[in-house]
Amino acid sequence: MESKTDGGPALLTSEELAAIEDEEVLNKMLDNATDFEERRMIRAALRDLLKKKRDKREEERGSRQQDLRQQGLSKGGTTGGGVSIGRASMNQQPSINQATGQPSPSASTPFNRTAGSKASPTAASAQKCPPATAPNAKNVKQMLLDWCRAKTEPYEGVDIQNFSSSWKDGIAFCALVHRFFPDAFEYSILNPNKPRDNFQLAFSTAERLAGCPPLLDADDLVRMKEPDWKCVYTYIQEFYRCLVEKGLVKTKKRP
Repeated sequence: MESKTDGGPALLTSEELAAIEDEEVLNKMLDNATDFEERRMIRAALRDLLKKKRDKREEERGSRQQDLRQQGLSKGGTTGGGVSIGRASMNQQPSINQATGQPSPSASTPFNRTAGSKASPTAASAQKCPPATAPNAKNVKQMLLDWCRAKTEPYEGVDIQNFSSSWKDGIAFCALVHRFFPDAFEYSILNPNKPRDNFQLAFSTAERLAGCPPLLDADDLVRMKEPDWKCVYTYIQEFYRCLVEKGLVKTKKRP
């Protein structure tokens, strides 16, 4: 153990922090830490833990894919098309929403939720966001952006620079929600190439655990080149308000 020179509580060493495998414990330590060096060490330990989990998951995924390939070869070895048919079947399986356990809508059929519906009315209604008209809106916006950046700093693959392009693959939403609810889902397995699944996971988890209404629609977001910053900003404000009401965020730092 290393002790502070001012006689305060002892600090954990890097080795002791690396031995902690509970994200929630590290997150709480990061929230309570006041010393700059201590926060730096905790952030590094949290980043390493997330990377370790992701690498383990990738290794398991690779092993499963290898087993499936071998099974396909053994079943289709006597017929010329056995392997390709097996792969086609795998590719046609719907992706699974991690929060609900239900199949997510296919990217090729974005309108299957309501038969005969058109894209324009849905997109138009979902993207009606209130303009930022408060006199100090610029300062509040920057404070909220800084808060998002600080809370997602340990998460690899997240670099929040604005309220638009930084959120387009859904990973930033997931990281922000996971920061406060680390047991809700496994962050390390998320795929930035599946933005719809990421959006749905983040919004459904925030609604279920924080009581945050789903102001954004996953299908509308994936159709846009970049999310409307006013919509993202409004949603993050609402998520922050819900966290404050639950006592998960100190009100003195409220944007």
